[in-house]
Amino acid sequence: MSAKSSSGTVLIRENTLLPLGFTLETEAFLPGWTIVRELDAHAVGRKLEEARWQFFYLARETKAMVLGREKPEALRRAVKHILAKRKGQKCNSLEITSVASKSFLGVTFLSVAVNFRHIQESLYLIPGMETVARTPGTAVSSIEQKSKERLTLVGAPTKDRVAQA
Repeated sequence: MSAKSSSGTVLIRENTLLPLGFTLETEAFLPGWTIVRELDAHAVGRKLEEARWQFFYLARETKAMVLGREKPEALRRAVKHILAKRKGQKCNSLEITSVASKSFLGVTFLSVAVNFRHIQESLYLIPGMETVARTPGTAVSSIEQKSKERLTLVGAPTKDRVAQA
């Protein structure tokens, strides 16, 4: 993959849960990460939406600069730096939003920006879902139910709140 054509490219963490029958052409990019071939982020999002799955944006754009020209090795190094910055955040995919080669005093460097993304079935954002062992209809539905309960309990009026008002 050339760095010039990488804007809009999606990387997916290996062993990420995907909808049944959902296939993507991927190739190894970094240890633990694969790169989606032939589809950009918009097309991947549409395919997931058709399967009634979600493709969330997480946080703001993250950038890194590395020495080197627009070559796959420099792009890998930049993505490695970005992943190291966000090690604590659970996400299972990312989208490369821009790649630019710049030069300063004869030194060439590559600037890369990404948006962290997360693929999951639930409409409620639950990072780290890929680590849940999933049997049909059990783990995901119990987590979704707990999320719905939390959301309902936080905003729901209770007898104490009504009496105080």
